Amino acid sequence: MSSSFKLSAVPVVASLACALSCGMLAPAAHAATPITVTSQSALDGPIRYTVRVTSKQFGNSQETRTIRSGQSDDFTWKTVPPGGAVPATDACPNYASLPLDANGAMIRQTQIRLAPVVGEDGTATVQLSFQAHKPDGMKTVTAGGKSLKCPNDVSMSQVLRFTMPVNGSTKSLTLSDGTVVAISARR
Repeated sequence: MSSSFKLSAVPVVASLACALSCGMLAPAAHAATPITVTSQSALDGPIRYTVRVTSKQFGNSQETRTIRSGQSDDFTWKTVPPGGAVPATDACPNYASLPLDANGAMIRQTQIRLAPVVGEDGTATVQLSFQAHKPDGMKTVTAGGKSLKCPNDVSMSQVLRFTMPVNGSTKSLTLSDGTVVAISARR
């Protein structure tokens, strides 16, 4: 024996209309909890860092880059020192590690590695590695039994750890040789 079940469209629509108007069913738009936006960007989103170096020994440089929390970025600047580049030959000790111009003469070089991690409160914990080289005249060295005139390489290296906000304010750091590194960060 087969039974069939038939619904009339009018009673079903009337039942739904009554359920909505009587408060038995809430429309979907009222069921969602409101969302409160507390930040305009994710903590791991891109952040623009501006690094500015002011140094009597190694020159002045500035650059802006965008990186994410947990990444690192290397800034490298090469500049001609006052008085010009200092000639060097490949027979000079450590020649391969010297910052050189296109003619093989030593120039100044500043390198910074910036490694920030942004916390939930919007504060970046940063490790900054600073390395710089510059020629300071010439020196006489003996290599392979020969007397050579080579650039006198003056170098400086320092690692700093600090915290800073990522709201656009500037954090200034003074290194052991008097070089000032100013960093600002903005989401």
